[in-house]
Amino acid sequence: MAAAVVTPSGLEDGVSRSRGEGAGEAVVERGPGAAYHMFVVMEDLVEKLKLLRYEEDLLRKNNLKPPSRHYFALPTNPGEQFYMFFTLAAWLINKAGHPFEQPQEYDDPNATISNILSELRSFGRTADFAPSKLKSGYGAHVCYVLDCLAEEALKYIGFTWKRPTYPVEELEEETVAEDDAELTLNKVDEEFVEEETDNEENFIDLSLLKAQTYRLDMNESAKQEDILESTTDAAEWNLEVERVLPQLKVTIRTDNKDWRIHVDQMHQHKSGIESALKETKGLLDKLHSEISRTLEKIGSREKYINNQLEHLVQEYRAAQAQLSEARERYQQGNGGVTERTRLLSEVTEELEKVKQEMEEKGSSMTDGAPLVKIKQSLTKLKQETIQMDIRIGVVEHTLLQSKLKEKSNMTRDMHATIIPESAIGSY
Repeated sequence: MAAAVVTPSGLEDGVSRSRGEGAGEAVVERGPGAAYHMFVVMEDLVEKLKLLRYEEDLLRKNNLKPPSRHYFALPTNPGEQFYMFFTLAAWLINKAGHPFEQPQEYDDPNATISNILSELRSFGRTADFAPSKLKSGYGAHVCYVLDCLAEEALKYIGFTWKRPTYPVEELEEETVAEDDAELTLNKVDEEFVEEETDNEENFIDLSLLKAQTYRLDMNESAKQEDILESTTDAAEWNLEVERVLPQLKVTIRTDNKDWRIHVDQMHQHKSGIESALKETKGLLDKLHSEISRTLEKIGSREKYINNQLEHLVQEYRAAQAQLSEARERYQQGNGGVTERTRLLSEVTEELEKVKQEMEEKGSSMTDGAPLVKIKQSLTKLKQETIQMDIRIGVVEHTLLQSKLKEKSNMTRDMHATIIPESAIGSY
């Protein structure tokens, strides 16, 4: 699995970056598949997490569900995805050899994101994008950050990619029986086991029989010059053969997956189709001829009816034209009626307004309430006038008293300053 080199600027522009073959420099490839590059990065991230054994070390300890192959590429549950993001990021940072405290669920997300990005930059990775893009918990930037941290963790544990070793496939030899059916050793052993369990009384020890045959062969090779003569009675031999014959029968069960069975079935179906086709073809030909004759009759009847009803069709067309003209005139008349109805409603509304105004004026003319109010107002004005006159009189009287008092004081002062002549001579 080749590691893809992804930079944040490439994520912003929607451009996928892959490692070059010869020079090892980043080569920009623009194409319609660039928008789906984060799905590829997410799949690589899942494989790297499996290599880091995150299922045993992280998920089982924290009782977390394993994320899908496109978990951080698609929006499902932003809160849950963000929690999974910073949990994985903290675990990967610790796995890469940097001590990092596991964030809690109720911590400040901005502080958590800034700590993760600072650790990412400490590894020499670029993170030239806004931290707010990681708050959603999904997207290309989240996949980029986790992928970089997973690569650093793999580097720290010393993981290296090795060449794949392909297993050598060996062709199995097929054993064909005389009755054109496949016979496998496993099936024969199973059938022998079943027969041995069913016939325990007549059990034959094959190993003992093989040892006896081997000893006989050795004796025959040692005594090649001797002439073999049978000392067994033929009748007893036949009886023994009849007794053992049911046990020597090997029943080979046909397998439905065998290609020979399929070929036989194909031949049977082909013969059945051919035999059925002969009967069906005759019936179909007969049905075709009947349908053709019926269609010819229907066509001739159609022509006859069209010829006979041509004048009626013309009359019907003329009636249709008259009906359309009448509908047009009706539409025009209906439009005039609606316009006149609208005018009538406007005139009726104006008449109602005039009647209402006349009723208000008549009621105001016959009503004595305004006159009573005027009289009450005049009486109130008279009372207020009398009160004002009294107040004016009191003020004038007070003013007159003050003037008289001031005049008397002035006169007294004047008389006090005049000195009589008699008083002067006496001194």
